Order: sequence, then structure tokens, then C-alpha cells
Amino acid sequence: MRVDVLDYDLPPALIAQRPQARRDESRLLVYERMSGSVDHRTFAELPDVIADALAVVNDTRVVPARIPIERPRGEVLLLERIDGDGVWEGLARPTRRLRAGRRYGDVELLEHLGEGRWRLRLHGAPSGQTPLPPYISEPLDDPERYQTVYAREPGSAAAPTAGLHFTPELLARLDVARVTLHVGLDTFRPVAVDDLAEHRLHGERYEVALDEWARIDAAPRVVAVGTTSVRVLETLARGAPLQGRTDLFITPGFEFRRVDALLTNFHLPRSTLLALVMAFAGVEETRRLYREAISREYRFYSFGDAMLVL
Repeated sequence: MRVDVLDYDLPPALIAQRPQARRDESRLLVYERMSGSVDHRTFAELPDVIADALAVVNDTRVVPARIPIERPRGEVLLLERIDGDGVWEGLARPTRRLRAGRRYGDVELLEHLGEGRWRLRLHGAPSGQTPLPPYISEPLDDPERYQTVYAREPGSAAAPTAGLHFTPELLARLDVARVTLHVGLDTFRPVAVDDLAEHRLHGERYEVALDEWARIDAAPRVVAVGTTSVRVLETLARGAPLQGRTDLFITPGFEFRRVDALLTNFHLPRSTLLALVMAFAGVEETRRLYREAISREYRFYSFGDAMLVL
């Protein structure tokens, strides 16, 4: 599959710079694969649309991972905790002026891994800023708006954004199961090769409780909330252990074994996330849905609106 299939033109004004005043006020585009029908709802109506299906959410929590350094002036972005002794993998800049073995504030750089990635030791708990995506230029008044209301397990460098629309009241109307996948920036890294098959994911850590997987495995119908939940569910459906790392790369032609419906936001061009949506909804169908969302001025990306593929 050529990567230019993942291209589309988005007016900059449709990139959401801030969340809605109330989480579930977001719009919801509903696509029925069997009939090809498209409906336009609000997110608050989600329980009426999915009825008694089991909604599987990713309960990871974003860490305050963007840590400024003063000399030289720059920053470290924590990506993933490596072990319990404060060792992380992170991005650091300006990499050319940084040296392994030196300490920059609370960050001690241990080894340069290439492409700006470092193995490092963090002295103390993460105490930086919320790592908002680069396309969001406005500061966030309340950092909790970049967390889901069910976030529990710290470890992510980015939010599982399909879950940002939920309120406690809406969750109470749903049958919900939890999985955990700690989101690294590799999930959002643009595809930089011409052939999608040549792109590689480094992998991300996941964990699912035995009783939760038993519920998911037995459920008549499963709605995956977000692409990260999809990757966990389809990893386990292929016999993987309940805890580990997944580098599952879902592209068109993929056989889905446990996900029956997908709830997701609108994703960046040339992203692995968009490839996953195309794998589930169909390539041309996804392109058509994105064109319709743009024509109706849906809000895109992390703080944008949502799409449900049934």
C-alpha cells in the first residue's frame, strides 16, 4: 500500500485547539459498514447507539513528561519507563549539545540511542508539563482535560484521545472493560516511507487483568475505544500473554478477530492510526467519511470530534 493513500487536505481551522466545554458535547459521526449509512449525532448519544455492547477503554494516564532543561536550553520528553530504578527512554534536544554521563537538572543522560532518543535516569517523579501534540498551539488551562476521566495507570507520553469525550455520567450508562497500553510517540510518528509495509513500530507496553480479558473474550459484541485498545485486543486475540509489548501494525487487509466496532477520533494524514481506521472501515470508505467530516466542519485530532464505525 502506497503511503500517499493516507494523505488528505485539511483546512487548518478544523484542527481543534481546545477541548469542548463539556466532554460529551463533541460531535459523533456514525458509519454503518453493512449498509454504508452515515449518521451525525452527539457523543452524549453513544449509549443509545451501541446499546449493550461492551466498551473497552484504555486506562493509561499521561505523565507530565515534558521537562525543560536550562543549560543548554532545551527539553526532555519522557517516552517510556524502562525499569523501576528511574530509568526511562526519552527524546532530548538539542541532542548535539548534550553528553552521555551528564546530569541536566533532574535528568541524567545515560546513553544516546540515535535519532534524538536517549536512555536516561530521572531523579524523582516526573514533574514536567503536559506533553500536548505539536499541532496544538494554545496552552491548556486544565491539564486534566488531556486525561480521560478513567485514567489510572501512569505511563503514557500522549493521551488515548478517543476516550477524552467520556464523562462519568456517560460511563455509568455503559458496560465497560479496561485494558492498559502506555502510548509512546511512535504511535503518532508520521510514516516516512513510500510503502507502508516498510514502516516499523518500536512497540508499546500493555497489560490486561485476567478477569477483564475473560469478560472481553466472552462478550457478544465489543466496541474498542480508540486505536490503542484495538491493538491490545487484537494482540491478545492472537494468543499473546496478558502482559508484554506489542508492535502489532494494523493496515488494510488485516483480519480483526475481537473488535466488532471502533470508536476513534479523526487522525493526522500519513499516520499509522489512519491506516488502522482504513483497515477496519475500508480505504475508500474512510477517505469518503473524512471528506464528509471536513465538508460538515467536524473538529479534527486530539481535542476534536469522534467517529464510530459499526
